[in-house]
Amino acid sequence: MAIDTSRFTIHPEVKDALASGQAVVALESTIISHGLPSPRNVAVAGDIEQSVRDGGAVPATIAIINGVVKVGLTPAELEILGDPNSNVIKVSTRDLGPVLAAGGHGATTVSATSHIAHLAGIKYFATGGLGGVHRGAQDTYDESGDLVTLARTPITVTCAGVKSILDVGATLERLETLGVTVVGFGTDAFPGFYRADSGFGVPWRVDTAAQAAAIGIQRDAIQAPGAVIIAKPISEADQLDLELHDRVLAQGLAAADKAGVSGKDVTPFLLDWFHTQTNNQSLEVNVTLINANARLAAEIAVAALKS
Repeated sequence: MAIDTSRFTIHPEVKDALASGQAVVALESTIISHGLPSPRNVAVAGDIEQSVRDGGAVPATIAIINGVVKVGLTPAELEILGDPNSNVIKVSTRDLGPVLAAGGHGATTVSATSHIAHLAGIKYFATGGLGGVHRGAQDTYDESGDLVTLARTPITVTCAGVKSILDVGATLERLETLGVTVVGFGTDAFPGFYRADSGFGVPWRVDTAAQAAAIGIQRDAIQAPGAVIIAKPISEADQLDLELHDRVLAQGLAAADKAGVSGKDVTPFLLDWFHTQTNNQSLEVNVTLINANARLAAEIAVAALKS
């Protein structure tokens, strides 16, 4: 079945880049509406797109505006996502149908962004940290829809590992079970988002954009399902102080439990808790790592064209 182009539009710059074989990098939009405070969020969104351009690729931020999927956004559309009064819904793949049917605004998560990017023909995607298995999931079965989508979507995702507020070990086990390839970029340790080292290792390592690109190319050559995760750690100099991280995380988890926060609301709650309790130090770490990931994703996309 063909895509309904009245509900799925590609920005002219992105469409031209895809048609002419230029490098394109997809970007998620939950960081704009649910990850960073206004008005900083809109400025950072522009910076992330510029980081993709600095790496030699065309950025394609993905979102839903007035019930239409947008692959590539205008400055006005970025403003809508960044406005706390816009009633922007956090959209995973399961939420795409309802939000489109309601004609609402939606900020796409890793799962929804990956799915839409693949439909648009975009093979590279940059984000901050992946969703994963939540702490206590052995009782709640609470895990992100990102994992299942990544298991069935052939896309290369550059990230800083999974968010450190999650159960990192369990998430890595689920990624292995689901057949998602995990690769450390310049590291043998799996990154922990705010932390350079989550305490867990990676099964594979690359040290150049060309090596990272080759993995996705060979995956596609044999039509293997699932994503390739390129996990790039934030530098130790830029990471959040480890003692501060652990203390704020413990307090935030207790606060979320007391407030009855669950499901997809946990991550934005804890990210906001980190920003507040670290006096925005965590926010600056988040901004630093997403820009670095965006630049690297662009370099990988460019390297793939040269191979």
